[in-house]
Amino acid sequence: MKITFIGGGNMAVALISGLYRQGFTAGAIQVVEPFATAREALAERFGVRCTATVDAAAIDCHVMVLAVKPQQMRDAVAPLAGKLSAQLIVSIAAGMRLADISRWLGGHHHVVRAMPNTPALIGAGVTGLCADPGVNQDGRDNAENLMRAVGSTFWVHDEKQMDAVTAVSGSGPAYVFYFIEAMEATAINLGFDAATARQLSIETFLGAARLAEQSSESISTLRERVTSKGGTTEAALLSFRASGIAGAIEQGILAAETRGRELGDLLGKD
Repeated sequence: MKITFIGGGNMAVALISGLYRQGFTAGAIQVVEPFATAREALAERFGVRCTATVDAAAIDCHVMVLAVKPQQMRDAVAPLAGKLSAQLIVSIAAGMRLADISRWLGGHHHVVRAMPNTPALIGAGVTGLCADPGVNQDGRDNAENLMRAVGSTFWVHDEKQMDAVTAVSGSGPAYVFYFIEAMEATAINLGFDAATARQLSIETFLGAARLAEQSSESISTLRERVTSKGGTTEAALLSFRASGIAGAIEQGILAAETRGRELGDLLGKD
């Protein structure tokens, strides 16, 4: 299977690295990247063919990954309009809707929308996928195999849910970092040095996440097991509840979902 990346940024690098781990070779991958320094870095690191603009060789592929920023999408796909046949198009640009991408490609309906998150950079991402009805099972399998190069995947059948995917998992790492920052700052205020505060905060998240992943019990049950009546954990959780932290988190995620829909409306306009 030949894969062409339109855009050679961080997520493209992560995917290419993952594909190499799956056994892909340099000859099966090429990248269209306008910036010379990025092209040189990609060619040196992976040995893949890199070109500044879309050419016939770039179009001659089975899968084309649109790895550009949403604001750049329309200009990036313009050279492809009317030149595609059966290529599967996988877009990893947040907010970009299937109908808009298809329209900009000249009515090409072999399109899958993917929403990975930044842990994909270390092969630990999770990606939501949604396919245009024109994508057959082989196409869905190819899209899933591509994104599994950087982590786990799941499918949504209603494209409207992709804004929720973006709000929960796409933006989610920032929420985790935000909480870690708060824990780290508090640990420093309690007298720990910066290195120890960082270790305590990050490793607590890592360990708790691994425990949740490996346990068959619900998250609430795991929380309850740590919380002794009248103990220190209960004191902290009661304070969180009094401050309305759970509601604030919910409102934040809903705000992200709303903004995702707004950006889709804005960027999809002709």
